Amino acid sequence: MPKLKSHRGAAKRLRINKKGTIKRSKAYGGHLKSKKTSKRKRRLRKSILLDPADRKRIKRLIF
Repeated sequence: MPKLKSHRGAAKRLRINKKGTIKRSKAYGGHLKSKKTSKRKRRLRKSILLDPADRKRIKRLIF
């Protein structure tokens, strides 16, 4: 049986920490920034941990 390939789109967007938690960036920060407040744009720059309910499914995509 051949090796399974990782999902390249998911692998580029998500990172796994040492603890096994998955880090992702927030949505809605890519464009149309003039209408967003400075506070909102600042919060969008920060990364966030993936919800534990999705962790098993996403790990299967990455590995």
